Amino acid sequence: MSGILLVLQFVFAILITIVVMMQKSSSMGLGAYSGSNESLFGAKGPAGFLAKLTFGLGLLFVLNTIALGYLYTQDAKRSIVDGANIPESSVVPAVPVAPDNTESK
Repeated sequence: MSGILLVLQFVFAILITIVVMMQKSSSMGLGAYSGSNESLFGAKGPAGFLAKLTFGLGLLFVLNTIALGYLYTQDAKRSIVDGANIPESSVVPAVPVAPDNTESK
């Protein structure tokens, strides 16, 4: 499952890059954030198709990132030792006991 999501993550990243590069540049610099006519519901109405597509792909990218993070966290909770097959017939050697050198005089 995480392999499929990882491949989708790369596909989403490439698609977002392509869609952003296809959008028209406003060449306004930071003026785009101060209420220009290309705002989401400005004078030209709702955002164009490419802007909506960028938003949708960005949302899918974020949701996919959260899903990947969840799956990788669940995998990290398991240890390799948990899956080890240890036979029960194995005998643990006894620890030799040191002789008591404290003799009473």
